Amino acid sequence: MRPTPLALMLVLALSACGTPQERCIRNVSAELRRLDALIAETEANLARGYGYETREIIRHEWQICTDLIGDPPKPVHRMCLEPVWDTVRRPIAIDPEAEQRKLEGLRNRRAALAPAVAEAIAECRLRHPQDQ
Repeated sequence: MRPTPLALMLVLALSACGTPQERCIRNVSAELRRLDALIAETEANLARGYGYETREIIRHEWQICTDLIGDPPKPVHRMCLEPVWDTVRRPIAIDPEAEQRKLEGLRNRRAALAPAVAEAIAECRLRHPQDQ
């Protein structure tokens, strides 16, 4: 038996909430997680020798549109061009030396931020003890 979409949405919503301690930790460590993601992306770019550019492009596709016409209103169907947004990712050249400098800067920023985040996490644990 497959779970219903409503049940899946409920499970996702509840798991996203977390306990007060988990929410506190998630909030204080958000910047560290962003830096970790940027570091991983930069390391992957250096390993590959190129990066990726992500862009949003618009295209149009034919869809059935419905208008209500008359009194009393009756649905009238027609074909119309509707915009559809797509995300495309394409490889781009990188300057390995600039990318290495960027990686060093990100690592330095992470190292400087980590002690303050660890302190804030400890404060979250004191302020919001987990239920046993």
